[in-house]
Amino acid sequence: MDILFKKIELEDQNVIEGYLKHKTYRSCELSFSNIYLWSRKYKTDFAIVEDALLFRGYTENGEVSITFPAGGQQQVHKAMDAMLLWFEEQSVPFHMHLVLEQDFELLESWYPAKFQIEYNRDLADYVYETEKLTTLAGKKLHGKRNHINKFKENNPDWVYEPINTENAEECFQMALKWREEMQCEIDVEKRDEMCVTLNSLRLLEELKLKGGLLRAKPQGEVIAFTIGEPLNPDTFVVHIEKAYAWIQGAYPMINQQFVTHTAQGYQFVNREEDTGSEGLRKAKLSYRPAFLVQKGVVTLRKADI
Repeated sequence: MDILFKKIELEDQNVIEGYLKHKTYRSCELSFSNIYLWSRKYKTDFAIVEDALLFRGYTENGEVSITFPAGGQQQVHKAMDAMLLWFEEQSVPFHMHLVLEQDFELLESWYPAKFQIEYNRDLADYVYETEKLTTLAGKKLHGKRNHINKFKENNPDWVYEPINTENAEECFQMALKWREEMQCEIDVEKRDEMCVTLNSLRLLEELKLKGGLLRAKPQGEVIAFTIGEPLNPDTFVVHIEKAYAWIQGAYPMINQQFVTHTAQGYQFVNREEDTGSEGLRKAKLSYRPAFLVQKGVVTLRKADI
């Protein structure tokens, strides 16, 4: 069975988004901009199979892996049948990544006891209530309010602005300084992330991304910026957040201001995963997430291999 996989280009945005809208995804990866920006790093392409969309990537061992198809439920079921046959004909083990809990429930109903799923806690997305990120109300978020108050005290003339074509270059230059301070060039993961950050600023309008920045006077230079987008009708996702670590409260301030100005029409805010970083996990947990989005890897049960 021949499946035509295609490299992801900007011109594919409308087609891909059309399929993704069939379902309320809360996984941070499942947006066109995120997939497109990381597709060069992770060698991702896509195919339309039985009028359902799926992406193909590769495991750390170089084995083929696909995502759960996106589309109408009947089309998704047919696409799964087709891909099971395709893996068999390719003589490679079946492997599916970024599988959400509700996706696996469907697989179980269609193919009882055929698959197994393994979740990776390091890849789980942190999802927060928008109202709580805005107000930071309550005893448990008292520390965040203190950091913001300290920022305002030290920077009485601070300014928040949406990112646009006129100020995006300033964010770009701030990102280059941040890259140097954080020594990103000697860390592969940080270097790749910074590449995505810079491309996000370059393609902000084309990818329909939203951004916000903080300035600190009297110089008025950009000291923090963040970029995100609507993920579905009730969830906004924050993909990128950069601030100078030596400016106390800059991170919680840009977090709160961006949510306040950009995400008020959404019930939840997805602030992505912690990638297993102990410090990042502690920071994300300190904001008291409403829930985590678990993402698993699906393979055939041993008896079916």
